[in-house]
Parts: sequence; C-alpha cells; structure tokens
Amino acid sequence: MRTAFIKQLIEETRTNERIFLIVGDLGYNVVEAFRDAYPDRFLNVGIDEQNMAGIAAGLSMQGFIVYIYSIGNFPTLRCMEQIRFDIAYHHANVKVVAVGAGLSYADLGATHHATEEVGMLRSIPNMVIASPSDPNEARAITKISANYEGPMYIRLGKAGEKEVYPKYEDLTIGNIHCYQESDSENALLVTGSIMDYAVNWINENNVQTAIFSVPFIKPLNKKLLAAVANKHHNIITLEEHQKSCGVGSAFIEQLSDLYQEGKIAQYPKIRRIAMNDSFIEVAGNHAYLRQYAELVLNKEYFV
Repeated sequence: MRTAFIKQLIEETRTNERIFLIVGDLGYNVVEAFRDAYPDRFLNVGIDEQNMAGIAAGLSMQGFIVYIYSIGNFPTLRCMEQIRFDIAYHHANVKVVAVGAGLSYADLGATHHATEEVGMLRSIPNMVIASPSDPNEARAITKISANYEGPMYIRLGKAGEKEVYPKYEDLTIGNIHCYQESDSENALLVTGSIMDYAVNWINENNVQTAIFSVPFIKPLNKKLLAAVANKHHNIITLEEHQKSCGVGSAFIEQLSDLYQEGKIAQYPKIRRIAMNDSFIEVAGNHAYLRQYAELVLNKEYFV
C-alpha cells in the first residue's frame, strides 16, 4: 500500500503545485521518487514527529496541502495534541499518513503497533479517517485526499498487500464498498489490509455472506449502512485495532442512531472481531500476531 500511495501522490503532485510531503526519518526506498521529483516540496524532519505536525499546520496556512508520513503510531499517538489543536481545530489542510497500521510491524513490538489510534482520532472533530483495504483503494483514497480541503487520516498497510479490488473511480468519502453480494442474513464488514485474509477465508470455507470493505471509518455513509442493516441481520466486523472505539464501535453507534430514527426496521446482531483490550507482548510475524490476537473468522459466526 505504501508504494501505491507514494506513486499516486506523485501523480497528483504533477498537476497540483500545492502538495508538500514531510516524513519523519523513514521512507527510504519508498519516498525517494517524490523527493527527487519535487525536492522543494519535500522535507525530512528526522525523529521529531510532534514538530512535524506543527510544521505541517503552518505550511497548510500558507496554502499547501501537506502530507505527514511515518510509522503507524508515531504520526498519530505521539502527535495527538498537535493533531487536535494545530491541525483539526484550525481545519488545516493536513493529511496524516501512517504506514504499517495495526500489527504490521509485528516483530518490533507494542511500541510500533498502531492499534489504538483510530479510536483517538475518531473522537477529534473535523477529522476524516480512511483505511484502505488494498493498493487500489489506497490509490483512490490518495486521489480523494489531494482534492479534499481539511484534515484527514490515511491508515495504510506496510507493503506487499495483494490487490483485492479492480481499479475503480467511484469511491467517495464515507463509502461502504461492496465486494461480494449475498441474499443471506450475513454481512462481513472489513477495514484495512486484513481484507485479503477475510476474502480468502470466506472462499476457502464456502461461507454464504455479503462482504463489504469499509475504506472510510469517519464519516460513515448512513444511507449505505442502513441498506446493509435492513438486508443483513447478522453483521460481523473485522479490524486490526482495539475493540474499543474502532470501526465496530462506529457501526454500533451509527446503527443505534439509525434504529432510533426509524431508518432500520430492526437492530441487527453484531459481532466485533478486534483486539480484546490488550497489548501484544510476544514476538512473531504479522500472521502469527493476528492469530495470537484472535483476529480470525469462525464458521460459528455465520448463521
């Protein structure tokens, strides 16, 4: 995903002289193409993420569309005060980009796991939160971000993610993207790079379910969400994040409002698959940590 992001950002920069990229002492073998093409709109601030957010806010006030880019929790959890006051409060045109969402940097331990940041950012006003499921969604979201005036968080996988979707141009902020339709009671809603696992598991186990990607966690398109809930009464959410305040929580909140407003006929059964209020304190590769954290599907979940 990170390669898809930087390639699309270069494409956007060719026709938009306002785009500026700031990185926090990383991105080698990824961001060099941008740096070489646009050296006057590239800055490596070193291990200084909080100042990176402040610099980005200042540049945005001079008319730039600023992207700050670093490993999962470093441009987010470490900079939460700066994101809240310097960026979101001023509705600054800054895009916070985290590479290695969830447990992607598995073997580097909890210091490099990004498993709480969606919950924190979701509560900050003015923030749009995007979580692409594959490189094609990452490209589409990057294109959207370059044309959106305001703060946005883009939550990327690390590298090597497979393309789940064909290329498409109709993605808009708030979309819930249908990957597979079904007339069954079941609907599986997935956000992030764990989508590839979900699709493969469903196919291998011949489970009857609709599958939806959730490329935008905030805002959610309530009309699309209501359509899902009115058709499918057994909803499973899957995410690489803490169960508290993640995408599953966002669905429960929105569905509660929709039910109260009379826009869904009945409140669906919802099962959230996410991390159970715990840090990962063992070492292992990405797949192993997903298993350890019980981010796995089970036939029993599908009626």
